[in-house]
Amino acid sequence: MTPSPPDAAPRLFDRTLLRVRQDRAARMGPATFLLDRIAEDMAERQSAVLRDFSEGVDIGTPGDQVRAALAARVRRLRPVALPVSDAEALELEPASVDLAVSALALHFVNDLPGTLAQIRRALKPDGLFLAALMGGDTLTELRQSFAAAEAEVEGGLSPRVAPFADLRDLGGLLQRAGFALPVTDADRIVVRYADAFALMQDLRRMGATNILNERRRSPSRRATLLRMAQVYAERFADADGRIRATFDVVWLSGWAPHASQQKPLKPGSAKMSLEDAVKKAGERK
Repeated sequence: MTPSPPDAAPRLFDRTLLRVRQDRAARMGPATFLLDRIAEDMAERQSAVLRDFSEGVDIGTPGDQVRAALAARVRRLRPVALPVSDAEALELEPASVDLAVSALALHFVNDLPGTLAQIRRALKPDGLFLAALMGGDTLTELRQSFAAAEAEVEGGLSPRVAPFADLRDLGGLLQRAGFALPVTDADRIVVRYADAFALMQDLRRMGATNILNERRRSPSRRATLLRMAQVYAERFADADGRIRATFDVVWLSGWAPHASQQKPLKPGSAKMSLEDAVKKAGERK
């Protein structure tokens, strides 16, 4: 196997397997409740921007819900696939679009900083980037239940649930990629299921099961799965016996720099010191 270059991003995800899992989900009948909600929220967020967009791209979103939701506000919004190979670039020309959106896709990218930089280069000046991806404590209940079950039944742990980026880290990545006015926020969605196996079935129908390169290749032991479901029910069930599953949706937005945008004040240009401002605030009380 050829080693990765020293500066290459770590290859956490098997993106070829992701494509296989997404194709399987489409054949099974996809579970789209998260994507439906995100598409609705994305349309609401975009409607708050008082301008129309003529040329946009939808990057990697596994479905057409976002494009349908934004159809009235964007003259043309075409899908752009995320490459399977980390060596491939996005099919985007520099300064070619004024809107780039993405939903439930970027958390499975190995080189997120590089992907964000490519999106930034593809935007025209004053173009908008708006994305939603999984982050934070997504599936923390499933992660904890599997860890407890494997430690008890098998005496060790295996990687099962992907690591998700922290909200503060994502804000820094937007700045590094060259976006102006970067904003990040999160929306926590809690979904209830009859049991852990119903949750895992939905994850299959989302194409969101384990694609970590370091995943265990052999099937899970029946005893481990049964103990995981038991732990899940013991720790994360409501009074009616239904379990909770957390999905943290992290929202990113940023603009390609433009002369019309607000700029931060230069150091030393403030007309009042922080100390004086605090004193004046105290005098008004």
